[in-house]
Amino acid sequence: MTVKGLIAALTQQEDLNFLLTNRVPRAALTRFMGWFSKIETPIVRDLSIGCWKLFSDLDLTEAKETRFRSLHDCFVRELKPGLRPADPDPAMVASPSDAIIGAFGTIEEGELYQIKGAPYSLSDLLGDPALAAAHRKGKFLTLRLMSSMYHRFHAPHDAHISRVTFIHGDTWNVNPIALKRVEKLFCKNERAVIEMRLSNGDALTLVPVAAILVASIRLHALDVVLNAGTRGPTIFACDADVKKGEELGWFEHGSTIIVLAPEHYGFTDIVREGARIRAGEALLRIPSR
Repeated sequence: MTVKGLIAALTQQEDLNFLLTNRVPRAALTRFMGWFSKIETPIVRDLSIGCWKLFSDLDLTEAKETRFRSLHDCFVRELKPGLRPADPDPAMVASPSDAIIGAFGTIEEGELYQIKGAPYSLSDLLGDPALAAAHRKGKFLTLRLMSSMYHRFHAPHDAHISRVTFIHGDTWNVNPIALKRVEKLFCKNERAVIEMRLSNGDALTLVPVAAILVASIRLHALDVVLNAGTRGPTIFACDADVKKGEELGWFEHGSTIIVLAPEHYGFTDIVREGARIRAGEALLRIPSR
């Protein structure tokens, strides 16, 4: 067995995986990674990226640049132009990111689930009863970004961003093992709530959720970096128009984006648990009025 195969076999053992990625000083490790990843010493950069490749399926062939200043530079890499075109059909809501599809479905009386049998409250996730009420019977879809994936996320449709709320919290791992073991995990982790209106007036909300080793969430509409060091205000008024496929920002490591959509929207055929998708692919269908 190769070294990479041995590492994969060990990390697939649930108890060991949970111990190594959660029963550790999560906040301290996350702050450390935020500092360490920005070291631009070539030997540190090369050893870090080499180690990352051992623990993941990291593929840099799509990267716009092939030489990176640091591990952080690799995390937030851009892709070659044209590799993530947004679905041109105005009746389609596109995926904001590369991801693996997790739980999805209809929000039942203000509750959704992180995995089957593990519900959580929409109000707890959003921290805003009024916004939760607006989505209480809508659709939800969970997109998990693995550490090796492209970390930038994009506008799912032509839209106006009206407000962003940053909610402080923990940094639990967001992999399926943790989702089975940590109750209401998404409501515990740091997250941003991005409120937008599509060009047809429908409300769509994106909730990027941070996780262990995620140093920050960067949003271009605010020109700020949101992380544990963010100090008030944590509710940011916003007045930004974005086009479908336009870059909204990035994670500085892998994590999750929860998409909340109106109840009359339908899922496209590619939406199934465990499916690997790319930014720009159609996730939701807007029915004609």
